[in-house]
Amino acid sequence: MRRILERLAPRCALEALNVPSGVGAMPLGEDAVRAGAHARARAALERSGADVAFGLEGGAILEARDAWLTGHVVAVTRDGRLGEAAWGRMLLPHVAAERLRAGEELGDIIDDLFERKESKRQAGAIGILTEGAMSRTDAFAYLVAMACAPFLHPELYAS
Repeated sequence: MRRILERLAPRCALEALNVPSGVGAMPLGEDAVRAGAHARARAALERSGADVAFGLEGGAILEARDAWLTGHVVAVTRDGRLGEAAWGRMLLPHVAAERLRAGEELGDIIDDLFERKESKRQAGAIGILTEGAMSRTDAFAYLVAMACAPFLHPELYAS
């Protein structure tokens, strides 16, 4: 994220805050993932002196016997402007889908399957499942850039 924001807003200061999502540790469904990103963005804006705050949320979408990893980013400004981005779906292993349905959190499942600890705070499921070709940080950094589009081209996003 830092790399993206340094390019888009070179003089910005970045402060990471741990704020609640309101959707629990493992949001399931696109609506829950999006709601978590919105709640995090609003909470970060309230707790900081920032002009723009970002809310990042990852989760899973359950369909039939499949489970898909997904993510959402919301950017919100003090004057109420909004930017959003979501990344497509990455198919999760069927064993992960079964365990998600049983109520487990994906980070715990991935840690168990790959004999790791706290993988969600590092490469994440996406990093481990892609053998490091894409990290959780990379995926969210690209979403942050996409969520900034309305701020970079406000004339095109004006309602």
